[in-house]
Amino acid sequence: MRRPSAARNWPFLAGFVAAERRLGERAQRAKRVAAFAYEFLRFGVKQGWACLFAGLICALLIGTYLFYPADAALTRYDFLTLAALAIQIALLALGMETWEEAKVIALYHLVGTAMELFKTSAGSWIYPEPSFLRIAGVPLFTGFMYASVGSYIARVWRLFDFRFTRHPPLVLTLPLAGAIYLNFFSHHYVADLRVVLFAATALLFGRTVVHFKVWHVHRSMPLVVGFGLVSLFIWLAENIGTGARVWLYPSQAAGWSPVSAAKLGSWFLLMIVSYVLVTLVNRPEPMPEVAPPASEADPRHFSGSIS
Repeated sequence: MRRPSAARNWPFLAGFVAAERRLGERAQRAKRVAAFAYEFLRFGVKQGWACLFAGLICALLIGTYLFYPADAALTRYDFLTLAALAIQIALLALGMETWEEAKVIALYHLVGTAMELFKTSAGSWIYPEPSFLRIAGVPLFTGFMYASVGSYIARVWRLFDFRFTRHPPLVLTLPLAGAIYLNFFSHHYVADLRVVLFAATALLFGRTVVHFKVWHVHRSMPLVVGFGLVSLFIWLAENIGTGARVWLYPSQAAGWSPVSAAKLGSWFLLMIVSYVLVTLVNRPEPMPEVAPPASEADPRHFSGSIS
């Protein structure tokens, strides 16, 4: 079933949707290179739309670092909390985010906040600025930073119409996610089992292929490659966050330095937790052997995919 046009929900998109439709029709009639360029552009626009919540949070981190007045009555961290909450409400009110995605965000907010409480108490990192809206040493906006990862996965799943080949069942992935999450706590007291967890992840997901629709056909790639790419971008965002002094690792107390590349492994494992949480809402659907063709000139095709 096709989704309604995004322009029906947000009239300010009508001109963009119409222009995109004309561009797609021209690319369809043109040579192969033009069609590839159009599909590449379409991929970027969809990814940008999927990153809506995460991008707005990242913009807040940078903007408040550069422009937020130091003598403001409302602390920077409290402003970030209220702004993130306002963004969440606005996205739901405008229909730019579904209630299913909001459920994932809420769940991940709780999971992330619990980890933050433990990690800050263990001295893994600190939040150097004062705030009122906090639990122990953790400002409440931090849960939204974790939730932005879950939001991205839920949105990109819908926008690219994910289908899967050889996806492991939830009865196996859920214990793996639980073990990974537990290891983030337990490795402070007992042996770090991340090597075992990497191996278990490879065993479960190594043969899984994700099929994603950019334009009119599904493309495919190994799911673990997708995990790795998203982990890389989270690591880059983490460098932005620490560069904006939102939080600091002990090695950055005397002055900023890039976050260790070793953190990529941690983010990869946390990606597995995020992904499995999303599968509780979006159950993986198998890729049919023969997918029915779609009209590239359908004016609803792109607009429906971003609504």
